[in-house]
Amino acid sequence: MLVRDAMSTVVLTIGPAHTLRQAARLMSARRIGAAVVLDPDTSGLGILTERDILNSVGAGQDPDRETAHAHTTTDVVFAAPEWTLDEAAAAMSRGGFRHLIVLDGHGPVGVVSVRDIIRCWVRARARGSREDAGVLAG
Repeated sequence: MLVRDAMSTVVLTIGPAHTLRQAARLMSARRIGAAVVLDPDTSGLGILTERDILNSVGAGQDPDRETAHAHTTTDVVFAAPEWTLDEAAAAMSRGGFRHLIVLDGHGPVGVVSVRDIIRCWVRARARGSREDAGVLAG
């Protein structure tokens, strides 16, 4: 199974000047755990996750004053749609993160999370078990 099969194609893109509260509202409304931060001044992509927002609020910072720029991870590992889910999971494990921005050609086409990968693996295992049961019954 490939990243393209698991990734969410709902890509929330925000700017570095968005406040953490604005980012949290947008992420919550879309029921997603990460936003791609596009900085037009640097032409760079970064990622802001729910954990970044949680860490800021937990440190007593004001989410109405803190900007995405100050909390964006810019040293990002990107995935390709053609990666296997094993490759994506290994990259996440090595890096200690739960989301990968998926790039194809000119920009982000999706985000894949640990939850997306697990969901696909569970479905594949369930299909395999049903197929195995059919072979045994036949």
